[in-house]
Amino acid sequence: MKRKITLKQIARELDVSISTVSKALRNSAEISDDTKQKVQAFAKLYNYRPNNIALSLKNRKTNTIGIIIPEIVHHFFSKVIRGVELVANNRGYNVIVGLSNESFSKEVINMEMLANGSIDGFILSISKETQQLQDYHHFNETMSQGMPIVMFDRVVSDINCDKVIVDDLNGARNAVEKLIKNKCKSIALITTKDYVSVGKLRTQGYLDALEKHQIQPKAELILKIDDTLDYETHLEALEKEIEQLFKSNKNIDGIFAVNELYALSAMKVARKLGLDIPNDIQVIGFTDGVLSKHSTPSLTTVSQHAQQMGEKAADLLINKLENKIETEEEEFQTIVIETELIERESTK
Repeated sequence: MKRKITLKQIARELDVSISTVSKALRNSAEISDDTKQKVQAFAKLYNYRPNNIALSLKNRKTNTIGIIIPEIVHHFFSKVIRGVELVANNRGYNVIVGLSNESFSKEVINMEMLANGSIDGFILSISKETQQLQDYHHFNETMSQGMPIVMFDRVVSDINCDKVIVDDLNGARNAVEKLIKNKCKSIALITTKDYVSVGKLRTQGYLDALEKHQIQPKAELILKIDDTLDYETHLEALEKEIEQLFKSNKNIDGIFAVNELYALSAMKVARKLGLDIPNDIQVIGFTDGVLSKHSTPSLTTVSQHAQQMGEKAADLLINKLENKIETEEEEFQTIVIETELIERESTK
């Protein structure tokens, strides 16, 4: 069976640029007959078939960016989109948004649909299911055809592309250190299963802060939520898990939650159990959404500066699109956005 081959591999084997290979395969008049024959014969020998992802690349420029996000009803992602649109519109680009709904298959379908003539490049945050499956073939195939991708927030180190990430580790560490500084002795963590990259980093920040202050972490104080379940529509199930955490550990006086939903649910359960916030228990969340500001009490939280993240991602992608230089080893950037602890009424 003949091995699957990409444009990049054909270019490397024949010592020509990816652009030359692409044009030769389309019988472009810009390419000599000799080069076209050589490229087409090589492609036929190795049974090359262009993937329907990114077929539009180099055929025409749409001046449109595709954004793939895991969920639409989320303050963080809406702010990222705002940042992308601000930069994109200022630089003459339109934006199309696709929703993976945390599904691997929907993520793949969205990319195929948008790339097939609609857009020039992608800005995306990986779905939970994709992270769980660790199947990244659709990203690699898209980029092998020459279409650039910028990942934000949820990224994967195995994929070589530009990335914009939040300093989740230090953001979490600073939040937990705030609780320690405020005299919390028994700090619980409400986090995600380990396969979600941001949850993993925020969990590590929690552990780092405890270690720095010589506090022994306790497994019974770490609640890992199975976030494949849609807790936004089944809040009772989430609250039940948090209530069990409180009842099993009656000395908890601090909570660090890796997202806004978990933090607000923890405050609701604490009040239900008759605990005073912040006198009996202090709570810090991650992602400074609208609900954090308007909850009762208002929630101390780690701000991710989501709009700035969107702006940086858009600049990276458009710079890539407008300064395309075919090189053997492409250089990629990872931009880290610093977090900020916004102190409100849920801490002292």
